[in-house]
Amino acid sequence: MSETAEQRRGLWLGVAAYVMWGLFPLYWPHLKPAGAVEILAHRMVWSLVFMLLVLAVLRRWSWIRALLRNPARLAKITVAGVVITTNWGLYIWGVNSDQVVETSLGYFINPLAFIAIGVLVLGERLRAAQWAAVALGVAAVLVLTVAYGRLPWLALVLATSFTIYGYVKKTVGLAPTESLTAETAVMFLPTAGYLAYLAWTGEGSLGTVSFGHTLLLLGTGVVTAIPLLCFGAATVRIPLSTIGMLQYLGPILQFGVGVWVYHEAMPASRWAGFGLIWAALAVLTVDALHQARRTRARARTLRATAAAGTPKAPADAPAGTPAVAPVAVPAGPATDGPAGPGRAPGRAPQSGSPAP
Repeated sequence: MSETAEQRRGLWLGVAAYVMWGLFPLYWPHLKPAGAVEILAHRMVWSLVFMLLVLAVLRRWSWIRALLRNPARLAKITVAGVVITTNWGLYIWGVNSDQVVETSLGYFINPLAFIAIGVLVLGERLRAAQWAAVALGVAAVLVLTVAYGRLPWLALVLATSFTIYGYVKKTVGLAPTESLTAETAVMFLPTAGYLAYLAWTGEGSLGTVSFGHTLLLLGTGVVTAIPLLCFGAATVRIPLSTIGMLQYLGPILQFGVGVWVYHEAMPASRWAGFGLIWAALAVLTVDALHQARRTRARARTLRATAAAGTPKAPADAPAGTPAVAPVAVPAGPATDGPAGPGRAPGRAPQSGSPAP
């Protein structure tokens, strides 16, 4: 398959992943009367089952032994598992308690939260455009606090937890498939134990509502894993800057579902707050694209300079006299790719599952 065809395929896989994540709010309400914690437990257990089947098909098991032999790495996976469990649980609760719009706000804020991690934890310096985006984000939170009559804590916790999750996962270095398997595995005992308790006390909903409801509960693993697999396939085919653009599809669709499907209230004050967030994201996007162009231009200049300055063997040199090897010149800054709009400066974007 040609490179262009591969990139086109990667683009569609990326779009598919973010569209599925964006439409999650249409799925979780159908799992009622199961509560948010029960739905979360099913999601963790059946995600693990599905991912083990995927790994069995791929025959990809060698990473498990290496992970178990590295206590520090295993501890990070455990932290990631606890944090993403918290994030997923709050998201499900938010959707099923008619707060879809606020959950979408959490994922709109997420790029700004990654910038905060870069400054507060990694000691990075921001460009002027990034400071402007942060200022707009802070103003948006203040406006929305007034609009909601309270701090939009659900959105802030979702953004913060997912940022911590992404930061921890970046230090682990596992592929998305292996990472999700490990994270759900470390949470298997508490979540499976909770489901066993519900079954023992008769409070669980699995098999007690309808056949369709049971299938939907079992399907939580599939709807969690399929977008992740699409996302993982996309990241190896298209530039990270393109992934950075696609990441806004999810919260945009979630916002649309909340406003136009579930008809959640959106007075003018909330539109104003969201408008400030969108303005901040626009500033980040333009700045990231500008930085990516500068990085590519600098890399081309360095390569051209290296090629022009390569010494050659003298024309009258004896046959077999080698030319002096050129000095290797780095093709740009030490990052994993062009800066996407959701990236902290000089750092790679979050890896793994961005799924809500």
